[in-house]
Amino acid sequence: MDSSSTYLFRGLGEGQMKKILAAGKEIAMKKGQQIIKEGQEANGVYILKSGAVELMTAVEKDFDLPISILRDPGDVFGTSALIPPYKYSLSARCVDEGVLFCIETSALRKLATEDRDIGCQMMTNLAAHFLDRLKETRQEVKIHFKTLLSSTRS
Repeated sequence: MDSSSTYLFRGLGEGQMKKILAAGKEIAMKKGQQIIKEGQEANGVYILKSGAVELMTAVEKDFDLPISILRDPGDVFGTSALIPPYKYSLSARCVDEGVLFCIETSALRKLATEDRDIGCQMMTNLAAHFLDRLKETRQEVKIHFKTLLSSTRS
């Protein structure tokens, strides 16, 4: 995996990427396998290498609302492991057999302590990604609000 394959590691050098790769491990996924559960302690960040992962949020006890399906190598989930209170904000399950690259939170913290540039670059990348997602969400809210507003005026 090179640093351009995922937003989280953009801007990191080859030596820094070697440290990250050495700190993580590949995990084979089976179709239907639960990977993380919303609300559980977040102890790792996951990067899709192959396959597909569905992200969901709990609406009711027995109902999870699908949020998105990650299919592109380099897609990241589980970033709640980087931010207090270190609880996963979504659930994830495998929809197509594949492979994940997982870096445990403790290993990432150790890397960020040993090489502050790694931690700073990752958090900068994470903040930029979250800001993009916030802008997308705002746009969706505007569209839904305009639709609601126009239906009430008719």
